[in-house]
Amino acid sequence: MCARFLERFFKPTPHIVESPPPPSLSHGAGAGVPEYRVKPYFIVASVEMGNTTTKCILTGTNLETGRSYIINKTVTMSRDVRSPKPGETVFGATLDGTELTRESVTELVRDTLIQCHKEAHLSIKDDLDFVVRSTGVVAAMDSPDQVGDFIIALANGCLEAGVPPRKMTPPMSIDNLPPKLRQFSFADRVVFVGAVAGVVPPVGCTGVEMVANEMEGELAMAGIKEGAKWTPVDFRNPCISIDFGTTLDGRITSDVARDDPNPFAQTTGNFCGLAGAIPDAIVRGTGLVKDRTGTALDLFGDHSIKGAFGGRKRSVVDDYVDRCHEHIDIRIVPPDRTRFGRVPVCADVADKSGVALIGCDCGVNGSEMPALAEIGREIHEKHGMGMLTEVVDRVCARMALRLIDVAVERGMVPPNSSIGFTGRAAISGRKPEYILAGVTERNLYDTPNDHLVFVDDGLARGAALMGRCMNSLGKPKEPLGGVRGGPCIMSRRIKIGK
Repeated sequence: MCARFLERFFKPTPHIVESPPPPSLSHGAGAGVPEYRVKPYFIVASVEMGNTTTKCILTGTNLETGRSYIINKTVTMSRDVRSPKPGETVFGATLDGTELTRESVTELVRDTLIQCHKEAHLSIKDDLDFVVRSTGVVAAMDSPDQVGDFIIALANGCLEAGVPPRKMTPPMSIDNLPPKLRQFSFADRVVFVGAVAGVVPPVGCTGVEMVANEMEGELAMAGIKEGAKWTPVDFRNPCISIDFGTTLDGRITSDVARDDPNPFAQTTGNFCGLAGAIPDAIVRGTGLVKDRTGTALDLFGDHSIKGAFGGRKRSVVDDYVDRCHEHIDIRIVPPDRTRFGRVPVCADVADKSGVALIGCDCGVNGSEMPALAEIGREIHEKHGMGMLTEVVDRVCARMALRLIDVAVERGMVPPNSSIGFTGRAAISGRKPEYILAGVTERNLYDTPNDHLVFVDDGLARGAALMGRCMNSLGKPKEPLGGVRGGPCIMSRRIKIGK
């Protein structure tokens, strides 16, 4: 009996990495003690303010094993940031139009950081080792000055919460590390050159970033690499990482010869534009969420599910998906564009630098979002929630596959590459199943499931990994850098440092 026939009944299950809590150690009867209280752990706070949610996620990495765990997660809605007070300057807004001031962002970040540590019964001053800040709100901003104001507001929020400045910057030497970390650090043997998880960030001819939310793409890639360690997938270079948050970010990395003296991969592609904002637009037409600030997250949550679509209306679903995708523009961003999917870009710099900038838009900078809302209204009125959920899952899956198709056309998906997703618009519902099926149909790999991974909390995992890279807390026996199937790159890094 042929394998293809069996696959119809026994389809491979996508590798979906949920965030595991840290293990507990038991000492006789009674409740166990969290491992991070007893063993050497590197605890990082990832402070993220996005267009939809603001999060503080505490990750703990067991320095003996290199495994990372989610200690606690505090999530608030960014739309709930307080309104500007008299005398405050509004420097920007989220994609849904929620106005932001430096003071209001500072307070939201401060309160979220303090609450997260309080819930975990941890001290910011004594237990926290590092803080990494990131934001996707820059997608809605107009100038570098506004981005600078936002970064300052994030930093101020951390400082007001009691985070010492030294916990937000890399140490100058191993002697500047806390004693508990020194035995696990390689800072006396390697130099941190800005490469995170074995990849050098892209810098254009003028030294400017090509995409406004560049750091999010870097963290997402690093987070997927870390998350893949919980699966059989070897997610090392060359790889494609895609973050389907409200806005789209991610990277494509190059292949590297196993014996190349320079072991770092180059960033050959970037993703930008709209992602979760597209299903958000569809559900806003139903009237089940707020017209301006409602999201698909409010209706469907952010977890993956299994089980077939109940109705026998696949042709109707496909018709709605086709209609939605008539308004969705996915392609290489033209060099004359300064914004794509509302995200500020330097497409001309990317073009001159040979970096593929792959964008996702709806009309021109979201101009056709109302059309998606109208389709969502029609689906809900005529067919109900089951059909709406199915259409949203298939719209998002097709978006992901179209992004991959553009990368394939550019010859950026070799047989030894891997593809990773994070973000609510790619890992929730049945989207992973549909994306895996689409990758399988494209015959990109002999065993597609060994090259595809879906990771929860990619940004937080990436923040933990960035903190480890800055402090040179590597794990040579469980390498994250290097190429798929290849050895650790530590020895070559030591030679470069000399």
